[in-house]
Amino acid sequence: MTAPAPPPPSGGRLDVERAVPVPPPADALVVVDRVSKWFGDLVAVSDVSFAVQAGVTALLGPNGAGKSTMLRMLCGLARPSSGSVRVLGVDPRTEPSAAANIGLAPQQEAVFTHLSALEFVRASAELQGVEHADGEARRVLGLVELDPEDPRRLPTYSKGMRQRVKLAQAIVHEPRVILLDEPLSGLDPRQRVHMVSLFHDLAAHGRAVIVSSHVLEEVERFGSNVVVIAKGRLAAQGDFREIRALMDDRPQRVRIRCDRPRSLASALVRRPEVAGVSLDNNVIEVDTTDAPELARALAPLCVEIGTRLHEVRPLDDDLESVFRYLVSR
Repeated sequence: MTAPAPPPPSGGRLDVERAVPVPPPADALVVVDRVSKWFGDLVAVSDVSFAVQAGVTALLGPNGAGKSTMLRMLCGLARPSSGSVRVLGVDPRTEPSAAANIGLAPQQEAVFTHLSALEFVRASAELQGVEHADGEARRVLGLVELDPEDPRRLPTYSKGMRQRVKLAQAIVHEPRVILLDEPLSGLDPRQRVHMVSLFHDLAAHGRAVIVSSHVLEEVERFGSNVVVIAKGRLAAQGDFREIRALMDDRPQRVRIRCDRPRSLASALVRRPEVAGVSLDNNVIEVDTTDAPELARALAPLCVEIGTRLHEVRPLDDDLESVFRYLVSR
């Protein structure tokens, strides 16, 4: 197969509109530079570049976007067809020492059927050369709220429990880079809150925690830093609110409630930054091409027409709208 045509040299953050590459940060723990991966005629990842620093980063995209393939390349389980991956400055595929600094919790659930959770996590610790493997295995099982004394075999665990076992084995050797593929699947709401808190605790100690997900409500809990992959390509990287602000070719929608909605709607129609106004059940929805300017003008305008504001709320300044827009481009 002929390789996809390479993009301009990069290795860092991209401008979502103009795709202008910049060098990766000096403190980046993970650098993906012009990476493509194909399987026969199927291109799973195409010309992707991004960098990840310490902290929690969400790898966001729909099912089939190439997220799992990217994680496999980041941990060295798959070789890029073109481009390069660097984790702590080395190629995880060719440098054996990189394994000590990478922890992976895969989406797949192939586990040793005859082992308990403690035996499985302890074996992972021993394979990584962890001193006091038994004690460390017990400690990380406690972090994910599992009982190390539970004698049951792993296949008898619920899906959520198996997810937590996978996380425990991924962090037992205290890696600098932690890769988690759909880690909240199967967890109940309380467990999800605990796991997200644990991700942030791990990141607070200088680790890069990369969490793959296609569930938008989950990702907003991780933090605002996202890497969006759509159809195997990098759609955007950065704070999702900043990414949304770059989308100046699409109006933003704002909901407004006040005690004189018809008067305010009539006044808003005449504003240059207002692209459209609708009024339904005394609720105003405004499409604006300049949200900051609308925000500055709104209070004086309400004073002028003698109305009191009750609510001003952006309707699309969230991850779902960003994601929906990016994957449709």
